Amino acid sequence: MRVLSGIQPSGRLHVGNYFGAMRQHLELQAEHEGFYFIADYHALTSNPSPEALARHTLDVAMDYIALGLDTEKTVFWRQSDVPEVTELTWLLSCVTPLGLLQRCVSYKDKVAQGLTPNHGLFAYPVLQAADILIFQSNLVPVGADQKQHIEVTRDIAMRFNNAYGEVFTIPEEHIIESVAVVPGTDGRKMSKSYGNTIEIFEPEKSVKKKIMKIVTDSTPVEEPKDPATCNVFALLKLVASPQELAEWDARYRNGGMGYGEAKKRLAELMIDYFQPYRQKRAELENNAGDVRKMLERGAARAKAVAAQTLIEARRAVGLGA
Repeated sequence: MRVLSGIQPSGRLHVGNYFGAMRQHLELQAEHEGFYFIADYHALTSNPSPEALARHTLDVAMDYIALGLDTEKTVFWRQSDVPEVTELTWLLSCVTPLGLLQRCVSYKDKVAQGLTPNHGLFAYPVLQAADILIFQSNLVPVGADQKQHIEVTRDIAMRFNNAYGEVFTIPEEHIIESVAVVPGTDGRKMSKSYGNTIEIFEPEKSVKKKIMKIVTDSTPVEEPKDPATCNVFALLKLVASPQELAEWDARYRNGGMGYGEAKKRLAELMIDYFQPYRQKRAELENNAGDVRKMLERGAARAKAVAAQTLIEARRAVGLGA
């Protein structure tokens, strides 16, 4: 089955990105036909500087490839290199009810976080639908809290198909069996917008420094501690073996252990977990031209599929007849 997913280039990827979605994307490519893209059109809704957008796009590509994305098997491209998606967005916009967009909670959430309202931010679900439908995608991996995105896409696709004929595959969501929300250094969900991230490939010294600053409560060393409410333990769950995690659980509950000890071990495990990928990431950094060529080859493969779908959609609505 064809699996499609995109990620915005809004900065260097962090461990929340990896454990929340990337790891599952990389696993899915072994079983399915993967279509993964860097959503630079979507990133424009937050008005990044041109320099930052270009840099972050390349960084995301390098990170994904270093972590194991197979560009020979999986179609991997930069969204803006397949402009057919923007024309399809307009065709879909003309069958999308305004009320459908007004009900999307993501727009309200982004505005609440301080983003300036603009048409792109409001209407991005239509571009997202075009991303999915133009490649006749079967599955779209999302977290349980993102099901509305796929429901909107399905609604738009069915409206178009009902009006003009069966042009689009109706996609299904593939709910990612993710870990619980990955906490940032301040205890909130790890997010670049909160400035509380631990980047996947940042220098090891910086990783250690950030981990040692993770917010914990003031329970004395000698007192028992609740692992279920500890940000450090939540991160240990991502990188420790089941046996070691059970040992930490017992130590928390028995008391006599300070959070600093757990933080030091977390730093070691976090660095060890991503160590095998660091050399590949450094090689890609020194060969950025090769990465750009990989994206170009991926875009050519993606464009071949997108162009055919767009021809069918144009013909269906009466354009170019």
